[in-house]
Amino acid sequence: MRYALHEPPLVSTIIPTRDQAALLRTCVTGLLERTDYPNLEIIIIDNRSREPETRAYFAEVAADPRVRVVSYDKPFNYAAINNFAAGLASGSMLCLLNNDIEIIHSDWLGEMVSHALRPGIGGVGALLYYPDDRIQHAGTILGISGVAAHAYRWQRRGTPGYFGRAGLIQNLSAVTAACFVVPAKVYAEVGGFDERNLTVAFNDVDLCLRIGERGYRIVWTPYAELYHHESASRGPDTDPENRKRFAAEVAYMQRRWGVLLQHDPCHNPNLWLDYHEWGLATPPRIGKLASCRSAVCGAKNAAQSANPDQRVQRLPV
Repeated sequence: MRYALHEPPLVSTIIPTRDQAALLRTCVTGLLERTDYPNLEIIIIDNRSREPETRAYFAEVAADPRVRVVSYDKPFNYAAINNFAAGLASGSMLCLLNNDIEIIHSDWLGEMVSHALRPGIGGVGALLYYPDDRIQHAGTILGISGVAAHAYRWQRRGTPGYFGRAGLIQNLSAVTAACFVVPAKVYAEVGGFDERNLTVAFNDVDLCLRIGERGYRIVWTPYAELYHHESASRGPDTDPENRKRFAAEVAYMQRRWGVLLQHDPCHNPNLWLDYHEWGLATPPRIGKLASCRSAVCGAKNAAQSANPDQRVQRLPV
């Protein structure tokens, strides 16, 4: 299903960066020359770049009227950088984009925006590949590795996935913000990223869950395909200096979202949460899920009793 874009809204694409001029050039060139979306502004947020090559590229690319380069002279905080940039954006749609994203097909942004314009949609995610054409992100599943992890990670490009889901437009609880389209009003409504508790990891999962709390849906589409040179500029969370921060962010997510992380409403409860591949849970998770639903339904019934006119919205299963 393709949704028409009769009047494409202005999309403000936000790209945080620090040096890595070659990666940034690939990303921005893909936006300017290989993306067919007609109404676009690009906001590059420079977080303390020092390399002469990067500064020379900033001067070069800023000559394009669609591009702004803005300095953010504070310690790296992914959440705060994007919140800062969102305040500068002119578009009614925001496209959050990592500087290590590489465009594959020209229609990727139109595909994502067409879903974001649908009533009730609060955010749209893309299908991302590693440079060797293995899947890097095909949506995010809650509970894997304790908090959340990407679906079908490291599987070959074109894999059908569980019952064909890797090739289907669908609702998910969360998607990555490495390439994420969100209506600006929705981003503002939920207060953007949590820049206090989630400076680097899981802020996209938390954002999606808070968007879901407001009654919006998160959509993932396999028809927006891009390469993601993951953590090429920042480094992995397994680096020694990042481990303490990462552990604190894991603990916060588990406190904030609790039992929901073990019972993703968009994931089959018969399947395990031990790995990125799908397999039957042993022992089954169904008993735990029933207890969880009982508690949730009890809370919803109490709220409905207090306000009989309020209808309870069912989550997709």
